Amino acid sequence: MGLIDTWLPWLADLLELGGPILGLILLIAFAMWTLLFERIYYLRWELPRQLREASHLWHQRADKGSWYAGQFRENLQWSIRRGLNRHFSLIATMIKICPLLGLLGTVLGMLEVFDALAATGSNNPRAMAAGVSKATVSTLAGMVVAIFGLLANLLAERRAVSSREQLAGFFSRTQED
Repeated sequence: MGLIDTWLPWLADLLELGGPILGLILLIAFAMWTLLFERIYYLRWELPRQLREASHLWHQRADKGSWYAGQFRENLQWSIRRGLNRHFSLIATMIKICPLLGLLGTVLGMLEVFDALAATGSNNPRAMAAGVSKATVSTLAGMVVAIFGLLANLLAERRAVSSREQLAGFFSRTQED
């Protein structure tokens, strides 16, 4: 925690407000955004390079009409399609987990509120503030991560579907060559 306090004091304050569930939500958000940026990088830069390589390999081939040529083309198409589909299900799972973790943080925060009520025997607002904070901050964080992750994942998946359609068109054209 000393490193976080030194370099990112606002994050340490936020983690204190939201409790341990918030730290887990932030860790999942970091992993999710890392995978999303990898997908965007792949779709923007790596996929066109792979398509150029596949086109080059196909056009280098003298025999394009035999069964072996068809298998070669299918193998090229499969390897590119495999790269297109990578990580989307894991990203979708992370998106679904974040609001559930926010709900778990809400329940834990409310349990803390009830503990404060039982310990003090009254409805002292200061005793309940920490529990209410954990309940609201973790719920907010889970929802924000899920909403922005859902939007980014939707854009990346649309790009992948578009690329898949272009890939099918590319390989149907090369079949006619």
